[in-house]
Amino acid sequence: MIEATAVSTAVSTGLSRRTVLSAAFGAAATAAAVPAVIRPAKAETTPANTNATLGATAMGSRIITRDGVEIYYKDWGSKDGPVVVLSHGWPLSSDSWEAQAFHLANNGFRVITHDRRGHGRSSQPWDGNDMDHYADDLADLINALDLNDIFLAGFSTGGGEITRYIGRHGTSRVAKAGLISAVPPLMVKTDSNPGGLPKEVFDGLQAASLKDRSKLYRDIASGPFFGFNRPGATASQGMIDSFWLQGMMGGHKNTYDSIVAFSQTDFTEDLKKFDVPTLIIHGDDDQIVPIDAAARASKTLVPSATLKVYPGAPHGITDTHKDQLNADLLDFARS
Repeated sequence: MIEATAVSTAVSTGLSRRTVLSAAFGAAATAAAVPAVIRPAKAETTPANTNATLGATAMGSRIITRDGVEIYYKDWGSKDGPVVVLSHGWPLSSDSWEAQAFHLANNGFRVITHDRRGHGRSSQPWDGNDMDHYADDLADLINALDLNDIFLAGFSTGGGEITRYIGRHGTSRVAKAGLISAVPPLMVKTDSNPGGLPKEVFDGLQAASLKDRSKLYRDIASGPFFGFNRPGATASQGMIDSFWLQGMMGGHKNTYDSIVAFSQTDFTEDLKKFDVPTLIIHGDDDQIVPIDAAARASKTLVPSATLKVYPGAPHGITDTHKDQLNADLLDFARS
């Protein structure tokens, strides 16, 4: 594994962002000695089937999905307002969207955020921790609440979730889409995706999760996620604590499996199905999901999308650049 010193070395010598991320994740993974047990990314062998979501039942602030998983959600703002649905990143929960949800709800929108299966306050099923199930859970939520004309946005792993949702369920209920620091089209390096990150980076994350996931989450939050490992950066202990708390609320097995889901799922064909106005926002100093292999690659697959680049911004822009992001999301939602 790469030692923590590799991060500062990579930064100071001007190596590529891909190399910096490999070092940053490697440092966070802390040279875990536990062998990673990697499952291959789940192939999309099941065809999209909207009827599969008709069994979802809404119960207060929770729904029960077609396969019996309990999904927690928040419903903020005017119930008569235009609808925004926000999907969170790994290993977080809907709480990670609170600045944007509050701002949008305070400006007349109805804002729905949910905890992905196995994360936050949702239940922790042993199986189904993959993008197909995430997307179908989102469809269950949207159908159970009968939401229409949605501005559907996802951050990081949540960007993958909403992309797979559109790929499997279409845009009949979606008016606009947003990809915020999002993982599509594909994070892992393959022959057809040479700009991706080596699989060993994600193997290391899984190994570190097995060894000491509490430390892993603190290392990620205090380092590359918010850019606190950059020279001159002032770390926010509040942001670090919030990231750690949200991560530890998630299920051990669920967050472990989700590393494969967000890193090794190919969203290329899903992105080609985007036929609604789309906003892509990404920081150009994102050490977690490098901009070239993510936002800029997604823009080529959704050429009509609007790409906004935040100069010098890290991955966790929902916190570090929340005022700018709040304004951009509100402007796009109103457009």
